[in-house]
Amino acid sequence: MRAPAPRARRGTVRKGSQRARIELAVQYAVPRAGLPARASIATWIGAALERSARVTVRFVGAAEGRRLNREYRGRDYAANVLTFVYSPARGALEGDIVLCAPVVAREARAQGKTPRAHYAHLAVHGALHLQGLDHARARDAVRMEARERRILARLGFADPYADDKRSKAGRGRKARAGR
Repeated sequence: MRAPAPRARRGTVRKGSQRARIELAVQYAVPRAGLPARASIATWIGAALERSARVTVRFVGAAEGRRLNREYRGRDYAANVLTFVYSPARGALEGDIVLCAPVVAREARAQGKTPRAHYAHLAVHGALHLQGLDHARARDAVRMEARERRILARLGFADPYADDKRSKAGRGRKARAGR
């Protein structure tokens, strides 16, 4: 999936006393109108990073999003966000975050969120996946969603899972409570 990354820029993100460097490339495979600017993406991803990273964020349409999800995850639909990790070792992280613009726009409308808030959430979500966090099990979902909430609150965004019945952590709590 690795596509050439145009205009990679470097920046430094401070985390307490440590410094994480981010090299970010942003690709727009769909019209840019209404999509976040590079500076916003850098802020959102930088807020979630614990260590240095080289990240390409690619905005795609439904056809490319569906093809990537089918090819790499075996799921025949366009997902809102896909994360591809290339170097999860101890050094700098490297990976791609793919955001499917029409899916994100549709979800934001359905959930009563601004597209900006939803993009911020999915960028943070993708950055956490780059660092090895996952939400396949309910216990892991609770941790990951709590971390997303804290990061997004620091960025000035509301809880992305408030009143969201699709939260994996919420589903896990409800399933356990019903037993």
